[in-house]
Amino acid sequence: MRFRRRRAFSLIELLLVLVILAVLAGIIVPRFAKRSEQARVTAAQTDIAMLETALDLFETDNGRYPTTQEGLQVLLTKPGSAPDWRGPYIKKGMPSDPWGNAYIYACPGANNPDGFDLSSLGPDGKQGGDDINNWARQ
Repeated sequence: MRFRRRRAFSLIELLLVLVILAVLAGIIVPRFAKRSEQARVTAAQTDIAMLETALDLFETDNGRYPTTQEGLQVLLTKPGSAPDWRGPYIKKGMPSDPWGNAYIYACPGANNPDGFDLSSLGPDGKQGGDDINNWARQ
């Protein structure tokens, strides 16, 4: 009688497969992480462009941009200082940046003295460096 011998994977073969999978993951995962971060930057740039359009509509109706004190909230609710307000200028509520922070608005702007500055603190949540704004288009 012949005995059938069952063959199984050896421990070395299993470890080799795990090492190969770990190397592949080490190469592929960072590429996807960079894509995810780039998508968030693009979303912030899109939000800033949308807010710029809403601010321009506010300026067209009222002859001025909202003050820094009024902030972006005037795009949603009528302030007492804007009798020709025809909003709301944003339909889905005030967006936060993709990292969960509020957009920063200043009028007159330090970088746009005849208009406004609008920015996100970016991925690090700190002023400077990787900020996304309306005065330095990437």
